[in-house]
Amino acid sequence: MPVPEFDALVFDVLGTLVDEPAGIRAGLRALDPSLDEPRVEELLSLWYRHIEQEQRLILDGTRPYRTSEAVDLEAARLVAAAVSVDDPAAVAALARSARRLPPWPDTLRGLSRLAERHPVIGLSNAGRTALLDINAHAGLRWHQALSAQDARTYKPDPAVYRLAVTASGRPPERLLMVAAHAWDLRGAQALGLRTAYVHRPVGDPPTGADTFDVYADSLTGLADLLERARPV
Repeated sequence: MPVPEFDALVFDVLGTLVDEPAGIRAGLRALDPSLDEPRVEELLSLWYRHIEQEQRLILDGTRPYRTSEAVDLEAARLVAAAVSVDDPAAVAALARSARRLPPWPDTLRGLSRLAERHPVIGLSNAGRTALLDINAHAGLRWHQALSAQDARTYKPDPAVYRLAVTASGRPPERLLMVAAHAWDLRGAQALGLRTAYVHRPVGDPPTGADTFDVYADSLTGLADLLERARPV
């Protein structure tokens, strides 16, 4: 499949460039060092169920918008209560673990290579403060980083993808959205953006009904594909 022409790359952050579950697992172990791995995974699932439920309510208009930082704090309180921890400082530290996320091994090299040849824009459901901390902790370098907070909603609401369209000054079809989540790419696709799926262990893989423009097994693999398609 030929690589489409594009003017800028738009990247999902959570799960695509950073290993979000790894950071939260570290926070859970710090909260209660006695937890065994099965219990850590149970609590991680509880955390994600809360995040997904609350974001869905916001997307449905059932709940007013709250930033990712606020929803993470809710999740941290829920999880801490499940292990009988009620120390506010410990709960706050657990919530902040959602911002201390390690990059995938190929992220920094792949992002650097891509940024040498194309404008790169981060587009995240993380709130402004969380996104700043995530970028700093993981060492992510952008030409621009955009938070869904500016649209007061969450992906896959079209308003979030429009932030990248507006910031880039390009029409949607000249942007290539890169993500490890098929649901995210479908949202971008609905607004007319081009799409590139990058495999990650924690991603949402495409189904047989999905047709994305580019498929890569890693971020460095994506850089290889784009360099071959558009040599200097």
